[in-house]
Amino acid sequence: MLVAFPAKRVLVAARGIGRTIARAFAEREAAVLACDLLGEEVAPLAGAFEGGGRIETRAVDATDPASMSAAVAAVAGDRAIDVLVYVAGGVRGQSARPLEDVPVEDWRAVVEANLTGAFVSAQAVAPGMKRAGQGRIVTISSRAGLATSLTGIQSYAAAKHGQIGLVRQLAQELGPFGVTVNSVAPGFMATSPDYVRQWEGYSDEQKRAIEGRIAMRRPGRPEDIAYAVLFLASDYASWITGQVLPVTGAPLA
Repeated sequence: MLVAFPAKRVLVAARGIGRTIARAFAEREAAVLACDLLGEEVAPLAGAFEGGGRIETRAVDATDPASMSAAVAAVAGDRAIDVLVYVAGGVRGQSARPLEDVPVEDWRAVVEANLTGAFVSAQAVAPGMKRAGQGRIVTISSRAGLATSLTGIQSYAAAKHGQIGLVRQLAQELGPFGVTVNSVAPGFMATSPDYVRQWEGYSDEQKRAIEGRIAMRRPGRPEDIAYAVLFLASDYASWITGQVLPVTGAPLA
């Protein structure tokens, strides 16, 4: 095992890719709090792992400062969170529509989940990390934060671009305290109901075209993202901050 996190306190939003990320940390000796707005969906993750790691679960609203602060206290007590992985977001069940047909409430829902939640979560862990003189914050953004979005959803592309801007700004602010802030930008993978629905909505020809643009000629797997997060959260990445690591199976065009 090249990377381990013995007794490190890790907070992960855990549906979709987050489940695999939470397990990856727990398998490497970390104490993980896997949280989601729908607590019942992450509850099955709870338990101890070989080697001393464990996962606890909790229902948390990442856009609510009080809810996030309570989650931080639950996993860290009077100590600091060592690693925050912000995975929450997605398209909130929405589909592509013309700009003029998008209610502002739908815009706000996606921006809240993808951008405001990242801000609130970082705000909750930053004081403890600053006191400790160390910490890792990793967000899961998207290729849509570096280009346009396959979803066609305006708010999703805008929020992911905004999240990357937040990462860069926080890296500059928190760097003097020993805290790194980075992002992993996955390519498309069907890891949640919204993205499964999106993939199944494509014709066979569209699916072949998408896969044909992937240099590795295979779809991404949650493990591909988890390994990138483990690297950025480890001591191997102690002098990397404010960066976006695309994990897309192909060069970005």
